[in-house]
Amino acid sequence: MMNPSLQYPIFGAEIKCPHCRQAIPALTLTDTYLCPRHGAFEADPKTGELVHLQSGRHWRQWNEEWYRQHTHPDGIRFEIHEALDRLYTQGFRATKVIIANRYRDLVSGYLERNTSWRNNTIDPHLPKLYGLPVDFSPETDEDPQWEVINFALEKEPGVPVRYPYFRLFE
Repeated sequence: MMNPSLQYPIFGAEIKCPHCRQAIPALTLTDTYLCPRHGAFEADPKTGELVHLQSGRHWRQWNEEWYRQHTHPDGIRFEIHEALDRLYTQGFRATKVIIANRYRDLVSGYLERNTSWRNNTIDPHLPKLYGLPVDFSPETDEDPQWEVINFALEKEPGVPVRYPYFRLFE
C-alpha cells in the first residue's frame, strides 16, 4: 500500500491560493495545485517554491502565509505601496520601511537619496521610499524569515493617522 502523503505535493493535500486565499486542492500524483480562479500552481520540492504556471511568478511560504518573490523593482515597490495604503486606512502611519537584504541591488536605484534641501527631520543620510526612511534586513543566517518575507513596516504605536480633511461633527 502506498503512503497517502506521497500522493500530494510538498505542501500537502490543500493550500491557500496566494492570490485569493481560498483553499485549493492538490492534484494527486502531481506537484500541482489548482485554483478555479487563478489556475495552476506547481510546487517545486527542490526550492520549496510555488510557481504560478500562467504568469511564472514565484511564491515562498513563511508562517503559513505566501510571499511573492520579486524579480523586478516595480513589483516590490507596488507591494510596499499597497501595504502603506492598508496601514493608512487602519488609521496608522508608517515611520520606516525595512526591505529584505536580498532586494538591495534590485531597489537601490529607485530609492530617494539625500534630500537636504527640504526641511527634513529624518536622517538625511538614509535612503527613502515614498518619503520614508529605508533600512535593509539583517543577513538571513541571523534571521531566516528574511529569506522569504519581502519587507516590514514600522509604525508609530497608538498614533493614528491625522486625516487632513477629517472633522468630527458634534
